[in-house]
Amino acid sequence: MKLSAVLIAKNAGPDFKRCLDSLQFADEIVVLDSGSTDDTVRLAEEAGATVVSSEGWPGFGPQRQRAQNHAQGEWVFWVDTDEVVSEELAQSVLKAVSAAPANTVFQLNRLSWFFGRFIRHSGWYPDRIVRLYRRAEYGYDDALVHEKVACEGAHVETLAGDLLHYTATDFSDYMSKSVRYSDAWAEGRARKGKKASLGSAVSHSVGAFLRKYLLQLGFLDGRHGFLLAVFTAHYVFNKYAALWIRSRR
Repeated sequence: MKLSAVLIAKNAGPDFKRCLDSLQFADEIVVLDSGSTDDTVRLAEEAGATVVSSEGWPGFGPQRQRAQNHAQGEWVFWVDTDEVVSEELAQSVLKAVSAAPANTVFQLNRLSWFFGRFIRHSGWYPDRIVRLYRRAEYGYDDALVHEKVACEGAHVETLAGDLLHYTATDFSDYMSKSVRYSDAWAEGRARKGKKASLGSAVSHSVGAFLRKYLLQLGFLDGRHGFLLAVFTAHYVFNKYAALWIRSRR
């Protein structure tokens, strides 16, 4: 088997069917589900995916490692449940796995949707991330959140086409996810003995807004760019505030 598309899921959301439909070019689809209570499992099975149930939640990096262990393909292609593979990207993936040399990983361009508009500035595009590699050579790190493929020393190539990321379609879902990520970040830092103050929460959040809106040209994304900069500052404040709270326990 050449190519496994692998996902981790829990209550995948409204874009999951489109996500699965866009992965039909893969030899297999593997979904590691961690207790969905909606139609996630049914949709995955109807799409022909292999669905595996997972107990507990070890964090994003370790969960991806678990999922990779269930893949059978020579190559692993990672997609999140709110992402859709464009036709150009699908063809680029197939071309890459047909002839790539050893110790080569592939990054892709991710184009993110933010409440009615694709964001092409604000530091969000091309948002290159490694998502394709040989299963026997590489895998994800142990980070609880903002995990990455551990591929130091690998040759990195860029795939053609975009991965469409519908990250912000529902306000309450987006904000809930932001809070969960903030708390996971704080937990990871606290485990390493790190601390924070409310002053650092304020300074980091102000810096995040200025960087997003001015340095990363968020103003070119119009009102959506301003809103994104505000939400980013809010997320950064929550990260450091959560760490401050943990450090006072």
